[in-house]
Amino acid sequence: MIWNFHSIIKNTAFASVIVVLVACSASKFVPDKEYLLEKVEVKTNAKDIDANALRQYVRQHSNSKWFSLFKIPLGTYAMAGRDTSKWINRTLQRFGEKPIIYDTLQARLSCNDLRTALQNMGYMNAIVNLQTKVHRKKIKVIYTLVPGEPFFIRNLKYDIQDKNIAKILMTDDSTKWGLHSGMKFDVSTLDKERNRIAKILTDNGYYHFHKDFIVYSADSIGNNRYVDLVLHLMKYRQNNNAPETDHPQYKIRNVNFYNADSTDIHLRKRVLEDNTLIEKGRLYSSDDLQKTYNNFGCLQAVRYTNIKFKEVPDSTILDCDVQINTNKPSTISFQPEGTNTAGDLGAAASLTYENRNLFRGSELLSVELRGAFEAIKGLEGYQNSNFVEYSLETKLQFPRFVLPFMLPNSRNGINVSSEISLSYDMQNRPEFHRRVFSAGLRYKWNNPESHSQYKIDILDLNYIHMPWISETFKKEYLDSVSNRNAILRYNYEDLFIAKIGFGYAYNNGKHAFKANIETAGNLFNAFSHLTNAKKDDKGNYTLFNIAYAQYVKADFDYTKLITFDRRNSLALHCNLGIAYPYGNSTVLPFEKRYFSGGANSVRGWSVRGLGPGKYRGVDGAIDFINQTGDMKLDMNMEYRTFLFWKFNGAVFVDAGNIWTLRDYAEQPGGQFKINEFYKQIAVAYGLGLRLNFDYFILRFDVGMKAINPAYDTQKEHYAIANPKLSRDLAFHFAVGLPF
Repeated sequence: MIWNFHSIIKNTAFASVIVVLVACSASKFVPDKEYLLEKVEVKTNAKDIDANALRQYVRQHSNSKWFSLFKIPLGTYAMAGRDTSKWINRTLQRFGEKPIIYDTLQARLSCNDLRTALQNMGYMNAIVNLQTKVHRKKIKVIYTLVPGEPFFIRNLKYDIQDKNIAKILMTDDSTKWGLHSGMKFDVSTLDKERNRIAKILTDNGYYHFHKDFIVYSADSIGNNRYVDLVLHLMKYRQNNNAPETDHPQYKIRNVNFYNADSTDIHLRKRVLEDNTLIEKGRLYSSDDLQKTYNNFGCLQAVRYTNIKFKEVPDSTILDCDVQINTNKPSTISFQPEGTNTAGDLGAAASLTYENRNLFRGSELLSVELRGAFEAIKGLEGYQNSNFVEYSLETKLQFPRFVLPFMLPNSRNGINVSSEISLSYDMQNRPEFHRRVFSAGLRYKWNNPESHSQYKIDILDLNYIHMPWISETFKKEYLDSVSNRNAILRYNYEDLFIAKIGFGYAYNNGKHAFKANIETAGNLFNAFSHLTNAKKDDKGNYTLFNIAYAQYVKADFDYTKLITFDRRNSLALHCNLGIAYPYGNSTVLPFEKRYFSGGANSVRGWSVRGLGPGKYRGVDGAIDFINQTGDMKLDMNMEYRTFLFWKFNGAVFVDAGNIWTLRDYAEQPGGQFKINEFYKQIAVAYGLGLRLNFDYFILRFDVGMKAINPAYDTQKEHYAIANPKLSRDLAFHFAVGLPF
């Protein structure tokens, strides 16, 4: 199997080289006296000009490249013959990319667009030079930008012809004004100021106002690089034949709610009013309108919302109609799935019931029943050889704060929700039986304008009960003198985990940041001290004769996406997590420990196959319990490219590991030490294939170990120089992007 995969890699690489070479023969599709556009460059010597940012104004670009290097799509097209009656030629042309023929008209228009863009940036005397280099049937085009010196605003005046608007604008905070004397004459800045003023006015009742009522007049002064600028805010004119008047300022008279199909909306009137910022007697506000759309968009019971305003004749009064179209209140879904845990095959299925409008307030009730079965191989000395799991999870989500606050939805456009959850999970394995009861109360809210989301876990309680452990398992692992594993024993005892936590997330499409912090056991520990509770024989305080965990944990995750063009981008990612057990705990609960390797970590290792530190599993196998830690570092770099149809590709380099904060005898070499940890950072590289169906992505990644901290010998430590597929190869299948 390894040999076959190796052959596939070699054959794929060979085929790619052939396609690249064939791309060179694409000139057969280029007509006489015309040229294949080989390369386009935009360059400048000006330090304050980003030439790459201005490439968008070039109307013709060369054929696309995989990973910004290989013109595989062009090569695929070039492999086709001219006879399109043959299916193979049509197929190659459909999956390939037609050669782009250089167009002199598009080049001249590109020069004009680039020059206009520079002038809009304040370089009024800008020049764009066009240079071409021809080699046989190919042409390279170079646009050289010579911006010259920028122009600046010398004098700035305002001509506001509507006295009522002048009062509003002149009372506005002057520090927020976007223009001032001495700044660069930049058209984009001028347009931002038009938008800013228009928003102020549309938020103050000026229903018909738009930025086209604001114009500029500029007068350059001789040969000096200065401009006298006047901002004109024109009076209102209903049509070309109507006289000029002051801009009308509108108030809301009535707000009406109705369903699109003329039936009952099935939402309480209080819910409709709480989510509507448009109110009777208030001035019209575009900001209130957008926040109302946002509020209704977050209600599970609402499919879509349409808000219309009607002018009352011969007045400055508006009636508002809010059209609500609701979803079906109840749904039932069934989802089967296959499982594969370390080669043990199984099946699972879940049945989910959802009610999106339980109390006619858009409350979401979900009840999920899940069952799983897995046939476990290679176990000896156990009565059963199968894994069976049944679980029941119930969640109730309110579109407001409840318990104890009982507040309505936020009136300022910040969407809030509360979630109460209960779950019970029953696991029967050949080695042990495990029961987990969980209960939680959490608040979530987000601000669409700041791209931010927040979460507070008021209470997250987990009770882990071990009703039965196989005598064979106890003898070989828990009670064996030769296997005194504190981490192992701790995770096969009854335990309470009661945590509180806070989470923050920010995502603007280019930057994504997440931070979470949680702590557990502090309230229980304080109660134990106040009541002078006794400790058990292991030195732990207990609650109902059950020990409770005490720890603090923090996680930070950052991703930056750099886009080179519409087909190529680079994703940079870093994840850091650290957790510390204290007080009533010397070991973190297994569910809270970190692991490394897998589809979203260092992809040269299988899941839970890396670390901690330079620790290596027994006989090179994965040690499920011991390959966990208290600290994690992941660093990833992934170059993503569009291939064809629904396929995307990726090349990646991953680095990271996990460590323990304490020195556990069962994990030699696993403790974090400031003067050694950098020597224990594992590195992997690999290739990925993605199937992008828009609503979900199927991901296939193949990773290879490059630096393996589990080995001390140079040959095995630097696996990149001495690759061995049976030792260094890892294959991953996942849904969604890794970060």
